[in-house]
Amino acid sequence: MASILWLIDTVLSLYLYAVIIAVILSWLIAFRVINTSNQFVYMIVDFFYRITEPVFAWVRRWMPTFGQIDLSPIVVLLAIGFARSLLREYGVRLL
Repeated sequence: MASILWLIDTVLSLYLYAVIIAVILSWLIAFRVINTSNQFVYMIVDFFYRITEPVFAWVRRWMPTFGQIDLSPIVVLLAIGFARSLLREYGVRLL
């Protein structure tokens, strides 16, 4: 049971880092610091877009709009932190 909890916690941790990287990449593209016409950069940006956008889109469906500000990454980060906290709190009791 402990190894399953460890695996879930590790996957959530990796997804947390992926969300942070996706947000930073979107800022770098918006401020034209990196150029997506470079094939390698495009592949990296596309990878992080594909693994984070489905979750962001699901959160955006349930959140009100705030103009041009996208708060879905913040909600996803909070949800991951909450899930990891619950996992650690109740996972100890299960063992």
